[in-house]
Amino acid sequence: STSSFLKQRETEISPLSSSMAFFSSSSSSSPAMQKGIFVSMPVLVLTVSFAAAVIFLLSSSFSSCSCPESLSSSRNDAVEASVGGSGGDLRFEERTSPTHEDIEWVRDLIRSNGLHMQKNELRKGINPRTRDQQLADLKQYKGISHYEGDEANNHTALPCPGELLVEQHHSNYGEPWAGGRDVFEFLAESSNLKPNSRVLEIGCGTLRVGLHFIRYLNPQHFHCLEKDELSLMAALRYELPSQGLLHKRPLIVRGDDMEFSKFGSDTTYDLIYASAVFLHMPDKLVWTGLERLVDKLKPYDGRIFVSHNVKFCSRLGQDKCSQKLASLGLEYLGKQTHDSLLFNHYEIWFGFRRFKT
Repeated sequence: STSSFLKQRETEISPLSSSMAFFSSSSSSSPAMQKGIFVSMPVLVLTVSFAAAVIFLLSSSFSSCSCPESLSSSRNDAVEASVGGSGGDLRFEERTSPTHEDIEWVRDLIRSNGLHMQKNELRKGINPRTRDQQLADLKQYKGISHYEGDEANNHTALPCPGELLVEQHHSNYGEPWAGGRDVFEFLAESSNLKPNSRVLEIGCGTLRVGLHFIRYLNPQHFHCLEKDELSLMAALRYELPSQGLLHKRPLIVRGDDMEFSKFGSDTTYDLIYASAVFLHMPDKLVWTGLERLVDKLKPYDGRIFVSHNVKFCSRLGQDKCSQKLASLGLEYLGKQTHDSLLFNHYEIWFGFRRFKT
């Protein structure tokens, strides 16, 4: 009687047997099945549909991030590291000096190209005229386009001295123009410069050094005091436009009396430097300038650097100089030499800091 009863029950549930084939054989012989648990077709269909929906939603959430977590976090870290300070200037910080790997790469490239240090004769390019001949043509024809009309009808946006158009200002200061990069690297690293730092150059000339600071710093963070008119014209009419740096809005002021009032009474600097400028100033004017600059230098972390020599100080004698510096609130930090990567040259720099607020 028992076997006949089971056969009858097996016949009743046969429509469901094919739909429940995914159950294992062990589960089909479980006590629950033996007690006759029934699963209707609508319930089974709903269960499968619900499971499919859950799997779809989970797969969608996993695919919302298109990059690995490590890459995403590193990118966020890079963006945070690139914040340039005031005004939320987002950018990646520029490296100031070449690495050892950079130098080795250049050396290998020179070697692989078979280049050697040898006597090379200067050769003229596609324009056979000398600089003087080019300058004469510019003056005669009022510009590089040989414009022959009245000056009042000249279509040039702003007049530009011919001396600048033949780049005569690049050799006005007796040192290779490329040396500006060396000076920038040394000063930027020695003063721990950041893009939001503020820099004042005394005697920026034609921006041989200043261009590199202007490019690195946030807009309006580079200031300069310069007395020479042609140098100022070179900076404003040639170098800034040619380098695409007009948008950086450096504040360049004409003056020869160490007067800094035009830079703002509340402005303080992380770096103040004079590259071979104090050599040409009377000692009294240098001391006057230092006295005016002390309150504009950030205490402790700010730096003043003077290149070549400190004759204004050495002429007083070491003890007297130290006393005078101390009376201004300045401390002499010592002498540093900076070797050049670009040519056979090095510079000597003297550092100072403000030791009290």
